[in-house]
Amino acid sequence: MATTTGKKVETTKAKANSAHGLRDLFEVGLKDIYYAEKILSKTLPKMAKNASTPELATTLNKHLTETNEHISRLQKIFEVTGIKPEAKKCAAMEGILKESDEMIKKTDLGNVRDASLIASEQKVKHYEIATYGTLHAFAKTMGENKAADLLAMTLDEEKKADAGLTKLAMASINNNAFKADVLTNPTM
Repeated sequence: MATTTGKKVETTKAKANSAHGLRDLFEVGLKDIYYAEKILSKTLPKMAKNASTPELATTLNKHLTETNEHISRLQKIFEVTGIKPEAKKCAAMEGILKESDEMIKKTDLGNVRDASLIASEQKVKHYEIATYGTLHAFAKTMGENKAADLLAMTLDEEKKADAGLTKLAMASINNNAFKADVLTNPTM
């Protein structure tokens, strides 16, 4: 039993098919992000279609192109590491995309929806940045240099995409969405 601040906490017993080493964690992570990128490639067109700002629609379509490149890059990583290319359900990405879909349904077409689309896409980017960063570190540790280089490329693209979304939000969309608040609630 482990203790935290004097309280006894039961440790969780691993399942029979659990990860036993860093390579196992790497494989699980690769299969997770492979699934995440694949479902994202199916969701981004709907997000772009629901954007009212041409710049946001263009940005989301650019992310779709990059996502398809990331899928191809992941396939190369599977190949160079000798891991079977397989997508394993990513509950985290499914949750983020479900929340995004709900926000589309709860907002009118316009700047408020655009702000919610940016927020949703940034949640996606932050998940991807965390995952690709971790996988890059694992690959470097294991001496999988080709995989590490490919993961670093994707990580860099995800960080740039996130920064671009922030810039777009701050340049106009968030201010215009806030103006909608002021118009509907003059006491603000």
